[in-house]
Amino acid sequence: MRYTAHDIRSFVLHRDDAVLVLNKPAGLAVHAAHKIEHHLGLYMDDLAFELGEPPRLAHRLDRDTAGCLVMGRTAEAATRLGKLFAGGWVEKTYWAVSEGVPQEPEGTIDHPLLKIQVPGSWTMLTHPDGRPARTDYRVLGTDGNGRAWLELKPRTGRTHQLRVHCAAIGCPLLGEPYYGPERIPPGNLHLLARTIAFRLDKEGPARSATAPPPPHMAEALAACGWEGETFR
Repeated sequence: MRYTAHDIRSFVLHRDDAVLVLNKPAGLAVHAAHKIEHHLGLYMDDLAFELGEPPRLAHRLDRDTAGCLVMGRTAEAATRLGKLFAGGWVEKTYWAVSEGVPQEPEGTIDHPLLKIQVPGSWTMLTHPDGRPARTDYRVLGTDGNGRAWLELKPRTGRTHQLRVHCAAIGCPLLGEPYYGPERIPPGNLHLLARTIAFRLDKEGPARSATAPPPPHMAEALAACGWEGETFR
C-alpha cells in the first residue's frame, strides 16, 4: 500500500534535532531494489519536518521486519550513528514468534553465517567458514501449541542473522518467507525491532524508542501471553 505524508509522519517514534526513529511497517523496503518499486526512499522528503532536508538511514531493516529504524537528520548525525551501529554501541531488542520452542528458556545462538549465491539470488546459511554471529535469546511465553514468543538481542549484525539463527535451532519464525518450511507472502514475518537505545556521544543524552507490535503479530503474541498495547 502507498502511504500519505500524514501516514508516514504518524510512524515516527522519536524525533529530536539530530535523530529520527521510525516505526517501519512490515513489507516496506528501505531501498529500491530489483522488482521493488515501493520503498522508504519515496517518503524521505515527508520526514524532513522543520529542517527542510530528508533524513539519512543509519542502518537497515529487512523489508519484512517491522519496528525501530534509526535515521540521522543531518549528515553529521548520520555519520555518528553509522559508526555506533558498526561498532556495536547500539542496544537492539527484537520480538519474534517462532514455530517451535527452544529447548532452553534462554541462551546464546553462536553460529557463523555465510552468504552464498543461488540462481538469481542469494541466501544465508550457518557454516564454519562464515562470519562470526551471536544472538542472545529469551523465551517470554508460549502458546501451548508449539509456538514461542521470543526476545532476541543480536550481538553481531549479520544479514538475516535472527531469522537464520532461529531456524538453525529448529524454531523458524512465523511467516518466514525464506528460512521456514514454506514460502509466505511478504509482510507476514513475525519479527519486530522492538526497542533501540544509544547515546550519540559520550556526554550526550540517552536516546531510546519502543515500537508496538504490528497488527499481524497481535494474535500470535496474545496466544503466547502478551497482554496488548495501543497500536501505532
